[in-house]
Amino acid sequence: MKKMIMMAAMCMASSFAFAGDSPALKEILKAKTYEEAAALVKTNLSQLADNAEKAKAYNHLVDLAMKTVDKESTVITENQLQVQMGGKEKPLDTLAFCNGIVQSIDAALECNKYDQLPNAKGQVKPKFEKNAQRTWVNRYPILITYGDSKNQGGKPELALKFWGAYVKSYGDPFYAAQDKTKDAEYVGQIAYLAGRLAFEQKQYDLADEYLEIAKKDDKWKKDAFNYQLYAKKSNLNTPADTVKFIGDLKKFYEAEPENDAVLENLIAMYEGPDKKDQLTKLLDDHLAKYPNSYPALANKGLMAVNANQAEEGAKWLRKATDVKPDNAVVWTLLGACLSVQGANATDANQSKQFYQDAIAAFDKAKELDPRNTANWGYNRYQAYYALYGADDPKTQQAEADSK
Repeated sequence: MKKMIMMAAMCMASSFAFAGDSPALKEILKAKTYEEAAALVKTNLSQLADNAEKAKAYNHLVDLAMKTVDKESTVITENQLQVQMGGKEKPLDTLAFCNGIVQSIDAALECNKYDQLPNAKGQVKPKFEKNAQRTWVNRYPILITYGDSKNQGGKPELALKFWGAYVKSYGDPFYAAQDKTKDAEYVGQIAYLAGRLAFEQKQYDLADEYLEIAKKDDKWKKDAFNYQLYAKKSNLNTPADTVKFIGDLKKFYEAEPENDAVLENLIAMYEGPDKKDQLTKLLDDHLAKYPNSYPALANKGLMAVNANQAEEGAKWLRKATDVKPDNAVVWTLLGACLSVQGANATDANQSKQFYQDAIAAFDKAKELDPRNTANWGYNRYQAYYALYGADDPKTQQAEADSK
């Protein structure tokens, strides 16, 4: 009797260990087209028995997508042969080809996600790592070429789809072992363009993801960084968005402290009297490390101007013009600070020197900005008036220039 019980127990264990696919998985595996199988996976995913079944279901999607890819790849190969032989080429379904590549990549990544998780026995035994190689080989240069074609043809949504899959597969650890030699020349640019398209199509998280990849390419790092700043700043709709943006700026600043665009945006977020101390600390800390930082010098000068501290303002603004002498607004503010010092000076010679320096600053502003968009005109006239008097031809010309 004991022997029979043991045999029965072994049979039950065997039955359990070799249990077949669940009904939900069987239904998915019967699907003959990618579209049909994808719909079934979407509706039946929660009914699959475990992670192993989910991986198997997504692998079926990879197989179906690859059928389309292989079919169109065969057409390309046959057409190349026909060209050599002077024969007639077969029509290539480029849209189906590209969609198949994208679908195979998406499905492979989902398959791998579940393939790396414990199965019903708590074991991690990946079965579908081969998907990395077979879904990788066709993406370059097809997705780049046809993504550009669709973008030029007024279908940016398809360009984003193709470029996005190209970039996403490049950056995903699942494809880490693949040969990326050919991608090195293009991935930064495509990631940047895909990031811009994603932002324009209001897919903000996707834009951020692609721009982060573009930032890893030295040739596109600056453009990606600056566009990422623009994208984040353009999407501030709530106070919570602003708080998050400031947090992002701080992270960017830690990563790129010498990037003027990052510093300028961070400075802008500290506008207002209630944030004066934070801004002062930011500028002082930055200048301690980077004493020739133009944005920091100019903003230290501006803070002094706003606080009616002419001498302090002139000190920082002069340093700013030494670093970057092509900003008419900074020259105008410097001239204004020097004029105030000239008016306040008790020594006549000292006053004269301040006004001469002020006029030199205003003249430089006029040279850089002949249309007076920096509002140097009236201040310049006042400096000439104070130094030369109302009747001097130079003062009269300055008055004419101010109008």
